[in-house]
Amino acid sequence: MKDHTTIAVDIAKSVFEIAVSVEPGRVRERQRLSRPQTIRWFANRPASTVVMEACGSAHHLGRLFESYGHRVVLLPPAQVRRYVLRNKTDRTDTTALLEAHRNEDIVAVPVKTIHQQSLSAMHRLRTAWKETRTARLNALRGVLREFGIVIAVGATKVLPAVAEAISKEEVPEALHALLIAATAEIRELEERIGKAERGLEIQAEALPAYGRLLSVPGIGLLTATALMASIGDPTRFRSGRRLAAFLGLVPREHSSGDRRFLGSISKRGDPYLRTLLTHGARSVLLAAGRRKQNDRLRTWALELTRRRGHNRATIALANKMTRIVWAVWCRNTPYITTPLTRAMDAAAQ
Repeated sequence: MKDHTTIAVDIAKSVFEIAVSVEPGRVRERQRLSRPQTIRWFANRPASTVVMEACGSAHHLGRLFESYGHRVVLLPPAQVRRYVLRNKTDRTDTTALLEAHRNEDIVAVPVKTIHQQSLSAMHRLRTAWKETRTARLNALRGVLREFGIVIAVGATKVLPAVAEAISKEEVPEALHALLIAATAEIRELEERIGKAERGLEIQAEALPAYGRLLSVPGIGLLTATALMASIGDPTRFRSGRRLAAFLGLVPREHSSGDRRFLGSISKRGDPYLRTLLTHGARSVLLAAGRRKQNDRLRTWALELTRRRGHNRATIALANKMTRIVWAVWCRNTPYITTPLTRAMDAAAQ
């Protein structure tokens, strides 16, 4: 006989709230345990369905509980929050998890593998270092502007301008040491970003889908590895449109009766991945505009740009790229371009 026990776990740093339900809508048992006690408690429990929010350390705990024989379901926190009645407490959070699990319209988040978690961690560290580098560059721009030194647009122009200002003594001597330290910090951040990108490339080359994803126009190292880290198994989406909707690249709908209204994109899903796909679409449009001849995809994108504008065409192309990614990923076949386009790409490289 199958065990229909459902266990809701409210994850925390040290103290976990646990609610056990055998009959839908009723909590039979509650536990409040520390992290080590929680792990031992699940190791000694019979196989059950464990429901958690997809938040910090949830994927690690999911892999651990699955090794004990449990079935792990991770739910989006934003979808669970609406089931919290009255005040928010650990007890009401576990009750909300049990209720949200009963809703079939809420799509669970797959538990990430160790490899997916590694790729995701590399992307997060690289993004954090890149944001810090941008902040330091802007700080140097602001400091030098107060002394009448205006630096041209471009990240690569900041450090040479600072070195020139120091050598010509255009800034007070009291600031020289601090400016040199700031430039050294920026160079160190650039080295870290480069190491992260090399690590992503090494990890991605071991995956068979990586080469196929790179065949899609606008998909490079960062977008391909981010897709593999976030999506994992593309077959969990029934179509490419489902994947595009998951990433928030479809119109937001507000309809009633015979009246149907489609607005701007929904912006649901992973904003980082959606940003990468949008930037990839911009690069495809920019390159297509400089060519005399293009394939069918780029020609369609340019015609859409003339009819609807650059921004709408960019999002539409990002949507189409996502559908192509789903197709080449699921069907194990690279994106096929025309011989003319392949020859032009080879000449451009």
